[in-house]
Amino acid sequence: MLRKAASCAGIFFLYLISLLPFWLLYGIADVLYLILYRLVGYRVKVVRQNLQNAFPNRSEAERLKIEKQYYHYLADLMVETIKMITVSEAQLRKRMKPTNPEMVEHYFSKGRSIIAAAGHYCNWEMAALAFGMLTDEKRVIVYKPLKNQQFDNLFNKVRARFGAILVSMKQTLRTMISIKNELSFSVLVSDQTPNMHEINYFTTFLNQPTAVFLGIEKLAKMIDAVVLFYRIDRVKRGYYTYTLVPLIEEPKKTEGHEITEAHVQYLDKLIQEKPQYWLWSHRRWKYRPEDLNL
Repeated sequence: MLRKAASCAGIFFLYLISLLPFWLLYGIADVLYLILYRLVGYRVKVVRQNLQNAFPNRSEAERLKIEKQYYHYLADLMVETIKMITVSEAQLRKRMKPTNPEMVEHYFSKGRSIIAAAGHYCNWEMAALAFGMLTDEKRVIVYKPLKNQQFDNLFNKVRARFGAILVSMKQTLRTMISIKNELSFSVLVSDQTPNMHEINYFTTFLNQPTAVFLGIEKLAKMIDAVVLFYRIDRVKRGYYTYTLVPLIEEPKKTEGHEITEAHVQYLDKLIQEKPQYWLWSHRRWKYRPEDLNL
């Protein structure tokens, strides 16, 4: 009961913060950066280890620069995500712009559904919200539920504000089967860490063996959906574009794990270009092939 009350109070507090204008939120973000990085050192060891493993050929000075840029962006990401609770449609359209929305109609006109891979790169939450305005056909966002039920409900409500359908990872297969004969556009975050019992494939991602989900390729083959990458780019503080990048148009003609390799390596290349926008504080590499004898 006390935990639920605390969660409700926290949600109300976040709602109040979300009402603040962007310029004031970025002032808060500047202070938040100092607290997270300089004062608390939030997951600094994790970030440094991840950067060292991902970029062994870069100098310590280069990795330190990325580290500082990352924490600056992490603070911005936090306040921007809170702002999503109450952001207006007009503001959202202004701050998260599609570069090639015609791509959706191009495939839908051919009777093809779309599955897009995305990463924890740039503001994926703002992109998920804007995704709801991309088409009037079924829009599905597959998500990993939070442990806190109240906050999970909040973020699902926010993500669905403009028409997207939220589906938990465990319900994905059932949902996709139910809409198999309808046009749909589904987005799955591709850089989640599988639980140990879910791992059956490793690939090389950011210079190291990485366990990955095979869900995108399985779903694409099942419903014969075109596979895209949902690319997000930061233009300047608070402003982004997103681009739908075709990866695989004929999933049933692919061999092995070609689809998985395509979206994993695309994200890898994107991170290599501007690494400060990926979620480095995430404990992505929990397991190694030797842990599972794979």
